[in-house]
Amino acid sequence: MTVTPGRGSGRWPDAGSGNGFDRDPGDREPTGPVIRDRRRIDPVTGAVREPRETAAPATPPPDSPESLAARVVELESTLAERTADLQRIQAEYVNYKRRVDRDRDVVRDSAIVSVLTQLLPVLDDIGRAREHGELEGGFKAVAESFERIVSALGLERFGEPGDVFDPHVHEALMHSYSEDVDVPTAQMVLQDGYRFRDRIVRPARVAVAEPKTEGEADVEPDEHVQEPADATADPAGDEPAS
Repeated sequence: MTVTPGRGSGRWPDAGSGNGFDRDPGDREPTGPVIRDRRRIDPVTGAVREPRETAAPATPPPDSPESLAARVVELESTLAERTADLQRIQAEYVNYKRRVDRDRDVVRDSAIVSVLTQLLPVLDDIGRAREHGELEGGFKAVAESFERIVSALGLERFGEPGDVFDPHVHEALMHSYSEDVDVPTAQMVLQDGYRFRDRIVRPARVAVAEPKTEGEADVEPDEHVQEPADATADPAGDEPAS
């Protein structure tokens, strides 16, 4: 390829002649598209190119001790919040389960007590038949089986002569004084009492005797006590004046 220095001059253009050859090639402004090579691997040597240095970030790098410490504090705070939420939810669930179980037990016990209350007259009839010696034969077997069933449900009979009178479990139908007792005592059980666990189904109806003190005596009606005089009669016994 032949390069012609100049038209008809036979030499290269002088510097400063204004023909574009007087500038340094590095000072020329690009007139076409600018292509930047961002490949990490040099296509000629095959070596890895080092990234260009950039301005330092305002915040410390992620792997700095200050950043790690702040991250640890943040994670610990989040963990504490989530743990507190889980503990609160667990406590609410436990309380809910206890409340449901308690309500279920109350409903079941109320149903059992309602049925047992309706069966108390049958137990009273069985008790009276046993006292009179009429509980014999097949009726005796049925009665004993019935008593075992109600006992298995939790019904318990109470009330015996000589028990200390307790107004919470006894109902006094008769009252008297006696020198044979030191405290109010149930001398006679008129009707058996029944309880279901800690719940009184029916109090025992008893005759209560209290200890007699020296100042207390049986008051007998006086047959010689005169009736009150008529208010219209003369106090002196004279007949009213006509």
